[in-house]
Amino acid sequence: GRREDGLPSAVALSGPPVRFAGLPYTPGVVGRSFIRVWPARLALAAAALAALAAAAAPVRVVAADEPRFASLRAAKTNMRTGPGRRYPIAWVFVRRGLPVQVVGAFETWRQIRDWEGAEGWIHQSLLSDRPSVIVVGKAAALRSEPSQTAPTVARVEPRAVGRPLDCAEGWCRVEFEGLRGWIDRRALWGVD
Repeated sequence: GRREDGLPSAVALSGPPVRFAGLPYTPGVVGRSFIRVWPARLALAAAALAALAAAAAPVRVVAADEPRFASLRAAKTNMRTGPGRRYPIAWVFVRRGLPVQVVGAFETWRQIRDWEGAEGWIHQSLLSDRPSVIVVGKAAALRSEPSQTAPTVARVEPRAVGRPLDCAEGWCRVEFEGLRGWIDRRALWGVD
């Protein structure tokens, strides 16, 4: 779409409302719920399972060789409180391609952190090595060249997810919904 200033706008999410775990859910809602969902039904189950998980044998977590960025492969990804299906679901990510940081490992499970600092565990098969970035903070200018004075191609809304093409000297060339341009690296999460 176009903004009032006539510039194209890359949006965080679009689409009709959907139902998730029996609860109404509308993409684009302010707060964590537009990407991570905490279904009410899971709250009771999580409390009961947390007690069981605490009583289970301790898990020896190995730190990732070095933290690395990855993205979510599936449109729905359960992030658990521990490395295994026996652990309760802490969050449900409902968007494919979100960037995450891998910070630990245990067998086939990876400990991840999202852009807001939430940590949990997902199975390695749910991760993709295809890089992605998310706009953090406020709307950012997508520019034609890597310079604050370069013409603005589009305004990119907070939480918009894009594909990084190249990064150099504090700028990243990123594609958002078919629009390509340069964005200040400080406005992005998901690149080293």
